[in-house]
Amino acid sequence: MLDFRTQGYNGYSVKYSPFFDSRIAVAAAANFGLVGNGRLYILGLTANGIVAEKWFDTQDSLFDTTWSESHENQILAASGDGSIKLFDINLDNFPIQSWQEHAREVFSVHWNLVAKDTFLSSSWDGTIKIWNPTHPVSLTTLPTHSCNYSAQFSPHSPSILSAVSSDSHLRIFDLRTPASASNHLTLSIPIHTPPKARPGLAPPIGIPPSEALTHDWNKYRDSVLATAGVDRAIRTFDIRAPGAGPVAVLPGHEYAVRRIAWSPHLSDILLSASYDMTCRVWTDGSATGHSKDDMMADPMVFGSGREMGRMGRHTEFVTGVDWCLFGAEGWCASCGWDERVLVWDVRAIMGP
Repeated sequence: MLDFRTQGYNGYSVKYSPFFDSRIAVAAAANFGLVGNGRLYILGLTANGIVAEKWFDTQDSLFDTTWSESHENQILAASGDGSIKLFDINLDNFPIQSWQEHAREVFSVHWNLVAKDTFLSSSWDGTIKIWNPTHPVSLTTLPTHSCNYSAQFSPHSPSILSAVSSDSHLRIFDLRTPASASNHLTLSIPIHTPPKARPGLAPPIGIPPSEALTHDWNKYRDSVLATAGVDRAIRTFDIRAPGAGPVAVLPGHEYAVRRIAWSPHLSDILLSASYDMTCRVWTDGSATGHSKDDMMADPMVFGSGREMGRMGRHTEFVTGVDWCLFGAEGWCASCGWDERVLVWDVRAIMGP
């Protein structure tokens, strides 16, 4: 396990470069993001540990970051002052572009993985915006009328994107549809809808709605997403059956789940980061089928998913986690409010 200290700055997001397996970025904020400056770290993984290749200081907290999919040296940062900043790591000090349209904190940025020429931002102001890095203003604004915590483009389509927010809904937008009155919204799925009962099992326990903080698209199954948030449970959904409720429910975290990420190597594996100071690795059960014994043992469990291991080396809220796209299938990075970035191998914590 490799360890780096972001001294004076609390981590919020960590992302591996899509071009280099030895480069990661960390978005961080002073004073836990409540007040003060932000810092974007560019870190290199070397034989001598993690080294800071460069960092950029900002006037307000940074809450998220995403690498450009078209330029290996460019990276976006989401700021607490409502701005989005584009940096080139070959240049010093200042962003090469900055956009300021959001009225509140920008909490999520994500590059289009398919088209590669657009990115999105989502904000606590209740909007998602689509951008082209060469344009001075946004291309499209999508209202959600709710505090947005996470938004992403689908890794399978250049036109489909998703978001989760404080009203406990998973929204799917398709930019190919007419804007009309729906603003490209094609699905709005209540996350806390109980799953459908299965023969021979007691009806699943309903959970009151609570804020959804994170979500991610499965990299192999183009209709499957996972969500998580304040209620501590991870849920998977198949958007081909939006009224069916979650396909799997994975309880276990003791506090809110702040970030989840599906494996880029295995279709059933995902990683989570939580305010309970742990990162956990899960299978959603899709590779093994349903287990009635598991569901009877824990009435909160639905489907055959289970926790496969956990990493508890952080000493404060864990806020970011990401997988390495290259090499062996288990390497990942995590960051947290303990001012630490850890790079570690999931396979070292997984049980049978």
